[in-house]
Parts: sequence; C-alpha cells; structure tokens
Amino acid sequence: MIQSVFFKSIVPLLVCLLLFFTLAACSTNKATGRSQPNVLSPQEERDIGATEAPKLVKQLGGEIPSDEIRTYVTDLGNRLAAVSEEPELPWEFFVVNDNIVNAFALPGGKVFVTRGMLQQLTNEAQLAGILGHEIGHVTARHLNDRLFQHLLVTGAAIGLGVAGGVNDDQTLEWMGVGVGVGGNLTVLAFSRGHELEADRLGLRYMTRIGYNPYAQVQVMEILRREAAAGMGIEFLQTHPIPNTRIKELTGYIRKDYPDYDTPGRYIYAQKNYQISVLNELAKLPDAKLPAKK
Repeated sequence: MIQSVFFKSIVPLLVCLLLFFTLAACSTNKATGRSQPNVLSPQEERDIGATEAPKLVKQLGGEIPSDEIRTYVTDLGNRLAAVSEEPELPWEFFVVNDNIVNAFALPGGKVFVTRGMLQQLTNEAQLAGILGHEIGHVTARHLNDRLFQHLLVTGAAIGLGVAGGVNDDQTLEWMGVGVGVGGNLTVLAFSRGHELEADRLGLRYMTRIGYNPYAQVQVMEILRREAAAGMGIEFLQTHPIPNTRIKELTGYIRKDYPDYDTPGRYIYAQKNYQISVLNELAKLPDAKLPAKK
C-alpha cells in the first residue's frame, strides 16, 4: 500500500523532471530554423542509423544487384547531401532489391529507396526530389521530434492514470483509450507536418543543384495514379496522401520558385535516368519475393 501511494506520487514528478531537462536542452535546427528538444544527441542518431541500416537492407532483400544503379543513386544522393545543412554526416544511399514502392531514411544519414520506386520514375529530377525529401527528414531530425512527441503523450497518460489517483478500472481504461486516440491523432498530425517540412527541404536541396522542383509534384501524381489503380503502395502508408502533397508542393513551388517553368532554368534529365536506371533495371532478374514464414 505504501509502495503504491509512493509510486503514484513520484511518477508524475519524474515525468515532469524528464520533460524539463529535455526542454532545457533545446537547440535551433540548422535546416528548419526552429527550436528543437534534444531527446537524442547527434552521436546517438548516428549510432541508430549505423546499427539499423544493415538490418533493413537484409530485411528488404539486400541491395540491388547493379553496380551502375547503386553508383548512380549514391552519386546523386551525395550531391544533394553536400548542399544540405549537414554535409558532414556519414551519408549512405541504399537501393534495396524490393518491388514495394517506398523510400525512407534513418537518422545519421542513411537513406533508402526501393527498386519498386525507381521503376515508377521517369526522370532524374524526380529521384532527386525523393532523395532530397528523405535527406530533409534527417537534417530536420524528425525521429528526435517523434520521440519527444511520444514522451509527451506517455507523460500525459501517466499523469491521468497515476496523478489522478484513479482506482476504478473502467474509468482508468476509458481514460487510457482517450489518451491513446488523442495521442495517435497528435502523432499523425505531427507526422504529416514532418512530411511537408521534408518536402520543402527536398525542394531546397534539389533546386540548389539545378533540378526542377516540379518533379516532386510529378512523383505525387505518379503515386496517385498507381493508388487509384489499386496498387499497394507502401509509401502512402508512411506519407500523406498525394492530393495533400500535390496541393502543398504546388503552393511552395509557386511561392519560392516562381521561375520553375522558365526554359533552361532547371533540368529534368530524363535521358540520363532512362540510360542509367530504367535500361539497367530491364537487364536485371526479377526481385526475389520474401520467403513465407
């Protein structure tokens, strides 16, 4: 009984102290310009990326068996990373031999794009937009933000269930469900905000090396068509629906890059992509499906 009372009284205090010290360690993000709590240190982010990247490569079927494609994607990714706010990160770009349509990034500079995604694209600028977007997730430290968000939601749940001294199981269960739903909506909204922030950073990086920002809109249009055709696109499970992205991207482009449609101002490099990626993909054997468990 004494332990229970002590636990109920001390846990909210510990949560508050944890949040206080996290907030006290805020810094200004170089890519976004916003203040950001430091749940993870830069070294911890690098360690996570270095540890988890090989596991994901293996899980997703290994790297694509084409030196030409891997080199092409790595070279483009490195050019984009070099003009980001974190060029010193140990950037690595992986093309995994998986037919799902997806791209994602781990903290510390590990960026992934699937074979399935490459097959959907038609020009180099589109790939630059995808890689730039994922680089944006890294430079904006979005995993760090998500962990802080989780910390807030968990703290709220503990505060409701413990600090309130609730003993009725049904009432506690109801409050837990409420916090869970509220937490999910908050995380979802934050996640969509992160995606749009990464879009804007992706536009910044791709235009810095000469690619037409409208290619990002083209990518969303491709994914929207595939989704409408009933294709299972994993990318859409972790990114906002294309209609939302198309609207926001178009607004960003018209405001920040009003000369995007000026002839000769930016490039799409369709021929480069056809020769270096699509032609090479056509030479490869089909990707192996994951073994059934």
